[in-house]
Amino acid sequence: MPPNHPDSSSVQNLQTGAKIGVVMGSSSDWDTMQHAVAILQHFGVDHEAQVLSAHRMPDQMFAYADAAAARGLSAIIAGAGGAAHLPGMLAAKTTVPVLGVPVAGEHLRGVDALHSIVQMPKGIPVATFAIGKAGAANAALFAVALLALRDAALLARLQAYRAEQTAAAQAMVLPPEAPASGQGV
Repeated sequence: MPPNHPDSSSVQNLQTGAKIGVVMGSSSDWDTMQHAVAILQHFGVDHEAQVLSAHRMPDQMFAYADAAAARGLSAIIAGAGGAAHLPGMLAAKTTVPVLGVPVAGEHLRGVDALHSIVQMPKGIPVATFAIGKAGAANAALFAVALLALRDAALLARLQAYRAEQTAAAQAMVLPPEAPASGQGV
């Protein structure tokens, strides 16, 4: 099992000193949310990951949200599919920024979750990211950027990461069969 893999009992296994919480509605969301955890691990950010279902564990969800600020969390990355109420319900109960990740489902490929997370009422914001793995990774990068505002060493690592991304893009080449610039297709 990957490190920090969430399970239904992990609600009690909160990480002391965690700066970022990564929560998801079901263990099946781990395929997506592990990409957030991988980014946090890459940057050495203290975090916790666990299942926290809005519909099947409402009392635990509210307790998590209520305690988030006092525990020192700087952000909560919340992934959910389908009705995707988890990010919004957490945001309703805490002032800690909530970063919502729509998880693709079987029927609507995550569009239902995207609409649910992005359409929050005025006054209860959830920062909403792309559907799936890219959204999970970007939510974690956003959380890293928030932390880097007050951590010079983390900022340096984030800047190096971005420079690596730029270098990788600049090194990309098209396959030989691709038409050259200016040539019609």
